[in-house]
Amino acid sequence: MDNLVEAVSSYVILFLSENLSENLSFHSIGHTYDVVGAACEIGIQSNLSEEELIVLQVAAWFHDCGYANVYTGHEEESKKIAKNFLENFGCGKKMIDIVLSCIESTKYPAQPSSLIEKVMCDADMYHLTRPNYPKYEKAIRQEFEKYLGLIYTDEEWMAKNFSFLRAHQFYTDYGQKILSKFKEVNVQLINN
Repeated sequence: MDNLVEAVSSYVILFLSENLSENLSFHSIGHTYDVVGAACEIGIQSNLSEEELIVLQVAAWFHDCGYANVYTGHEEESKKIAKNFLENFGCGKKMIDIVLSCIESTKYPAQPSSLIEKVMCDADMYHLTRPNYPKYEKAIRQEFEKYLGLIYTDEEWMAKNFSFLRAHQFYTDYGQKILSKFKEVNVQLINN
């Protein structure tokens, strides 16, 4: 099972580097690396088993692969790519189903039900806690303009971003106790 994460990461890195548009300023390969790292951190802090951590890492690697094909609804594409790879790798149905449910749980607005899905959702929003958060929000703004045609004045964007950060909640205990404190720093910086 350990070589599964290695095989998945090698596959996804190559897949994303060959197929992702350079116009994806936020949902780049860097975001995938960040989410995998955050998933491991949050998963360990949430006491996931070794097996769960492997499944979580697989889901984190695959979660945004669909952006190579489509912007809106990328989760469905991500699930197809993951399912195809994992079936060909010889993974069992139960494990594949958990990976797919983790990817599905990141669909906005997130509605995770299991602990592993909650960890996945918190990992996907980990950038909200970063000291360089303005870099991330600028990148997502560029994507919204390019792919969704959503163009905001600076004031409108600031209000929308502030509102999003205020409404967002982490799902795991670790997210609520630790990560939310770092996010709150960014909320205060935007509010000033």
